Amino acid sequence: MTKRYSLRLYLAGAVAARAGDEMSGPSLMLAAFALAGSAVEASSLLAGVTISAAVGGPVLGALLDRTGRPGRLLAGALLLYAAGLGVILAGLDRLPFGVTVSIAVVTGLLGPALSGGWTAQLPRVVPGDRLARSNVLDAMTFSMASLAGPALAGGVAETLSAPTAVVVSAALIGLALPAAWMLPARTGGARGARTMSVVSDLAAGLRVITGRPSLARATLTSTLSCAAQGMLMACVPLLGERVLGGAGRGALLLSCTAISALMANAVLARFPRSVAPDTVIWASALVQAAAMALAVWGQPAALIVAVLIAGIGEGPQLAALFAVRHREAPERLRGQIFTTGASLKITGFSLGAAVAGPFATWSLPGTLAFAAGVAVLAALGFFVVPSASAHQPEDRVKSG
Repeated sequence: MTKRYSLRLYLAGAVAARAGDEMSGPSLMLAAFALAGSAVEASSLLAGVTISAAVGGPVLGALLDRTGRPGRLLAGALLLYAAGLGVILAGLDRLPFGVTVSIAVVTGLLGPALSGGWTAQLPRVVPGDRLARSNVLDAMTFSMASLAGPALAGGVAETLSAPTAVVVSAALIGLALPAAWMLPARTGGARGARTMSVVSDLAAGLRVITGRPSLARATLTSTLSCAAQGMLMACVPLLGERVLGGAGRGALLLSCTAISALMANAVLARFPRSVAPDTVIWASALVQAAAMALAVWGQPAALIVAVLIAGIGEGPQLAALFAVRHREAPERLRGQIFTTGASLKITGFSLGAAVAGPFATWSLPGTLAFAAGVAVLAALGFFVVPSASAHQPEDRVKSG
């Protein structure tokens, strides 16, 4: 199957799906604001479509692990996610807002399919000796998507309309359907009979995440890092308004972060084994903490440098996190571990943004300092989990 399914097709599908996902959030907010005229409703809609990932991710991952053709299930999830965006758009200004938010919550259950669910299939696309570099390339698709998605959302909303931006985001996700559908099947013995229930599989996956020190540390640190990133995100509009002269210019800060993350991972792709991924995870959290601390200064040049440094931390941390998951996850639970991890990160990001939002209007420097503290806590959290008996050999993963 590896010879018939190229890495390029995998990456092209990942970029399309993830760009559509990154575009969907800003597009929904803009559409809700344009049609409902309320910033509170706009942010509530975004929260609804992201927070439910905490529930949907583990279940979706368990189902991916139980099917012989995970690509078919993944394609179905993408189709339903894109359709959900269309239903949300149709419901705005037509249905009671509570109903529309409920639709957003149901749609958000499938969000992890575009992140962890897709990445979990990578080992079936490339041989083991190419996995390290391919893993970095996969992480780069997130940076490309986070760069293109918000820019597309703003551009389409400005030139056409905000509802049209939602339609375009759904179309991008739809473009990834063929690449998902054709993903390699699970090989012979790996899809043997499953005698355990989905609930038992979920419990087994959680035991692996919490029971393998490297995986537990990476999960804890990355989730706390995402909470800090969510806090920074909540500050972006105010930073644009107070430091750069316009709230809309805050989007430029996100582009700077995405560009530096992309460049950092491009360098890492040339030397994928130069630094142990476990080290990159906690060190990158400290880099992000330094960036948020620098942003407290509140000067335009310092702010630009700060968001560039933040990207240097975010990009390699994501690639390192994927490397640890690929190394530690048993094959029979790989999809669940990736989607559960993605769910935790999405939830951490959402909670960070929700907590920081009200405080940012009260004290922007204080909120940024708080975000820096959370990032430092993320790095320290890596060392809270006992290391047990060193790192587990990679052969153990392949035999799982």
